[in-house]
Amino acid sequence: LLLVSRTGPDAPGAADLAAELRAAGAGTTVAACDATDRDALARLLADVPADRPLRAVVHTAGVLADATVAALTPERLAAALRPKVDAAWLLHELTEELPLDAFVLFSSAVAVAGVPGQANYAAGNTFLDALAAHRRALGLPAVSLAWGLWEETGAMTGHLGAADRTRLARYGVGPVATEAGLDALFAAERPHTIVSPLDEGLLREEAAAGRLRPVFGA
Repeated sequence: LLLVSRTGPDAPGAADLAAELRAAGAGTTVAACDATDRDALARLLADVPADRPLRAVVHTAGVLADATVAALTPERLAAALRPKVDAAWLLHELTEELPLDAFVLFSSAVAVAGVPGQANYAAGNTFLDALAAHRRALGLPAVSLAWGLWEETGAMTGHLGAADRTRLARYGVGPVATEAGLDALFAAERPHTIVSPLDEGLLREEAAAGRLRPVFGA
């Protein structure tokens, strides 16, 4: 396993994660690289040992820079789009000729259901969904998994309080249990797969009130 982030071994929890993976029998290297820097990413890929060639890419990067559309700035757009759009496209271009078995993109249900204040984040994830379709059209492996909110608190969701989670639940997309999410990771076959439980009762109420989003009425 080659685990890559901008800070690499200095990232919080990186050492513990690497130790856990090695204890499970996985050869693990942690590297620092800005995946939005083409030259740096190309050098990283060129250093992959020939006796352990790259066989799969899993892109999990994401940054939240929430704001209403009227309050979006170039900086907020770049913060959300660069790790999604730039990094994923460079990974696509720089591995396009490699015999990969898998190319997995971590997208978000926000791109499908829509959540106020996350237009930039939704746009970045919509790009990932389109990139997966593009790669499939080229005969290349790809799947974009549109996750809902994870049950476990992580770096991107640690700031969310009970009120925030209640607000998100009003859009009918429930939390993803870790075990179910990992099962979906290995089972997904379509280029774009939404991984999130739906609150059918709430969706029916929205439909009765004439507020159901078109995507759920299809």
